Amino acid sequence: MDLNLLVALDALLAEGSVAGAARRMNLSAPAMSRTLGRIRDAVGDPVLVRAGRRLVPTPRAIALRDRVRAVVEDAQGLLRPEGAADIAALERIFTIRASDYAAGVFGAGLSAAVARQAPGITLRFADQDKEDVNALREGRIDLDIGVLGGDTGPEIRVQTLLQDRFVGVVRDGHPLLRGAMTAERFAAATHIGASRRGRTRGPIDEALDRLGLSRRVALVMPSFYAALLTAASSDIVAALPGTLVTRARALGLAVRAFELPVAVPTVTVVQSWHPRFDKDAGHRWLRQLVKATIGEAAEGRDGLAV
Repeated sequence: MDLNLLVALDALLAEGSVAGAARRMNLSAPAMSRTLGRIRDAVGDPVLVRAGRRLVPTPRAIALRDRVRAVVEDAQGLLRPEGAADIAALERIFTIRASDYAAGVFGAGLSAAVARQAPGITLRFADQDKEDVNALREGRIDLDIGVLGGDTGPEIRVQTLLQDRFVGVVRDGHPLLRGAMTAERFAAATHIGASRRGRTRGPIDEALDRLGLSRRVALVMPSFYAALLTAASSDIVAALPGTLVTRARALGLAVRAFELPVAVPTVTVVQSWHPRFDKDAGHRWLRQLVKATIGEAAEGRDGLAV
């Protein structure tokens, strides 16, 4: 039995292409193609079949994917020392599920810190998608960074990284910046919402309701960044996390932030992981680095520029 086939199968199912799996395993494409042939013989199934210009997994491959990932992960754990790892020499891929907000604001700083301390580490950011806790349980992701909320599962470890607050955002020179910012003036403006689920109402609308006011959300974008760029190039008003706005201003985006004239809850950004990684030296190093990097970014937030 060649257990290396399991590692290759895991790479093929994760990457969905022979070329991607070859890069992941530091093999040539022809060598990975031959390995796929051996896997097909061993499994008795094509595993990956062509659909247009790409490869798609067969039903058998889909059924095997999580089991193969778990077996490979367990094998890596058996051969990984329990003590302190030589982080500088560690070669490993960590998959982090994060919102575009977290990945965009903290990704560059985290990548730079990893490059300094552990150049053999690759960080792979994954889309939040359905945000199911099974991704942590099954090892499809190593770390989940996002806003606290929902069912994380009783065994999942959670650590707070940042308390962020929403601020109003408009382009430089926006008429709303002239004069006192009242709830009435704010509500009368045209607004943009940011929601992956397409929602037009949220905590701001609930706060306005309590004042007998309402606002018109004329546009809903699927991400904070789309809302930010729209606000920067129009008269539409956005409400976005303060850390994101600070980052945008530091990069030269011509936007201004202001205190919202209504009270809305702050958001708690956390990192979550499965307890089987509690004593894993590499994973523990990554968690500590994430917390330190995000903490530094939060401390560097400037005041509201109005």
